[in-house]
Amino acid sequence: MDQGKVKRLWPRTLSAEAAPPGQRGQRGVPRLASEPVSRRVRLTDRWQEGFLRLPARPRDRSLSYIVDGLGVYYDATAPSELEVMLEMGGWEDPALLARAGAGLAELRRLAISVDNDPRRLDLGAALARKGDASGKPVVVVVDQPRGDPSIGFGLAGEGRFTAMLDAAIAENPGAQVVVVMDPAAPYQSGPGHLDGIASEKGARLMRDPVAAWSVVEAGAVVYVVTSHVGFEAATAGRAVACFGMPFYAGWGFTDDRLDLARRTRERTAEEVFAASYLVSSRYFEPYGGEPCSFEEAVAILGLSVVRDRENAVRTLCLGFPAWKHPWLRKTLSSVGNAPVIARKGAAVAAGDLSGYGRVVAWSSRAPAETQAACGAAGVPLVRMEDGFLRSIGLGVALRPGASYVLDGTGIYYDATAPSDLERLLEAEDFDAAVLERAVRLRAAIVEARISKYNVGSGAMPALPKGRPVVLVAGQVEDDASIRLGATGIRTNAALLRIARERNPGAVIAFKPHPDVEAGLRPGRIAPAELERLADVVLRDVSAPDAIEAADSVEVITSLIGFEALLRGKPVTTHGLPFYAGWGLTRSPECPRRTRRLTLDELVAGALIRYTRYLDPRTGLACPPEVVVRRLADGDPGLARRAPTLEAALKHVWSLAFRRLLHRNG
Repeated sequence: MDQGKVKRLWPRTLSAEAAPPGQRGQRGVPRLASEPVSRRVRLTDRWQEGFLRLPARPRDRSLSYIVDGLGVYYDATAPSELEVMLEMGGWEDPALLARAGAGLAELRRLAISVDNDPRRLDLGAALARKGDASGKPVVVVVDQPRGDPSIGFGLAGEGRFTAMLDAAIAENPGAQVVVVMDPAAPYQSGPGHLDGIASEKGARLMRDPVAAWSVVEAGAVVYVVTSHVGFEAATAGRAVACFGMPFYAGWGFTDDRLDLARRTRERTAEEVFAASYLVSSRYFEPYGGEPCSFEEAVAILGLSVVRDRENAVRTLCLGFPAWKHPWLRKTLSSVGNAPVIARKGAAVAAGDLSGYGRVVAWSSRAPAETQAACGAAGVPLVRMEDGFLRSIGLGVALRPGASYVLDGTGIYYDATAPSDLERLLEAEDFDAAVLERAVRLRAAIVEARISKYNVGSGAMPALPKGRPVVLVAGQVEDDASIRLGATGIRTNAALLRIARERNPGAVIAFKPHPDVEAGLRPGRIAPAELERLADVVLRDVSAPDAIEAADSVEVITSLIGFEALLRGKPVTTHGLPFYAGWGLTRSPECPRRTRRLTLDELVAGALIRYTRYLDPRTGLACPPEVVVRRLADGDPGLARRAPTLEAALKHVWSLAFRRLLHRNG
């Protein structure tokens, strides 16, 4: 393939802030600290997919591109803009190199590379399992698929692979020589150049795909032709021998077995990283296609990779109704792996869990028998629940959730025992960056008038003047948060009575729970008693409107208390929701909760660290800022779904039964 056949993605001159095809004309989402891109894109610029790639990326877009106005970065047969930049210099500055050093450290910490398929094995662990933990130094020889264009463009051919293997064996007597396939190649790539000769020459052939950074960590010396893992190894200080001419060779920090006369200047691996990843590359967040910084792209990719790795284990899901199954598959799947979903109500014994890496159970449907079976089988039990920024509409009406939590200790609404959230809030050291982010996130939620369900369109009724207004938030009385978080007051009527007693001169404004108002769940107060205890009943009024009209808020465990804290209102809880007991509310004490938190620490812990988010538009893991924007925009993906006929019929029957039950009750 000559340079003229390299795909040109842009048909015309555009500003560098514009996105590649498939990403234009889409509305953006909030970002944290994007940097401007100074250089303009030219007609002659060639766009190649860059070095940061999502594990399951959309076909029409990439997270990163390398832009070159002269050639192609991996083509050593002719100069490229990247090569000229490294040869000529003049672009270096301390701030850029500091970013490069920090970026390299973060990529290594997150083990992010070109291909981030979670099925890839850890090389060191794989060798240990095969009985190769002999104490000998490991020398890694990196093969590449036949037909890889970077081989020819890197001035190499098939013979270079044989020469590389021979050299690795001869130059490292007594070492364990291991041949692996290029970690940047597709997960199930075709045959390599060394498949048939590695073993007969005395090398260990690893046929299973391995992760790039595991090659770096395991290998004392790494031999490559043009594989990108050689660059990653060099940035980590490993000895790297290059038998071809990749973009990072010829600058003095690799042992080059070929010469390229054009490359005369000595460079460090950090400088080449700065030129290739920071100067020559462009990054676009995948949620709206807007330009973003390298650091933001790493954060997005890191989030996606972490979720994919979590979901790569074989998972059994228990206690989920049929209408949640499509959402569950989307949420807990990874590349090449999908969860197994048991029928609702199915019981499991320890013997049923063979081969599973975890059990995920809907938190209110995880009976003691399930916990015992998991304990006996040695399989982790993880409880799942909706997050705090959920949807447009009620969950009972089949609205999909955009946030969720997975808790391996307990669950956030259960005050009778610890949870991952409680432990995080008790012990986490929140740094300045996450606290600043929490400030911005809280401001965005308040400005966008977002609550958990985002329902209620009625106008606020007129309230009496000259008296403080106390908002009392009703709840579903058989809700698990009442059963496991209440400390005395357990009914809406009792909550209203104590609020009236504590605030004799105030206007008591009662907001019923939407599910109770709809007749779907228990918690209704008799009309006569409601008239006696409440001055105003806020029917079909949104939670933000109700909170803003109040001077203070009283709840049992309702999330409205948390939403009121976000808006600066004094809150009294008559139970122990997750946000109580930290010094921010007037609440019963919890001996396990000894820390005094700031509001920003609470937000950082609950909304940023603990809760997980799924972009309803792209299906990708996303940060909370994206979900806030989707909710603010009324994204259709959060407002409706099309359940299967079977799920819809079951749900209609369930709603009818509930209405009949609660009206008769």
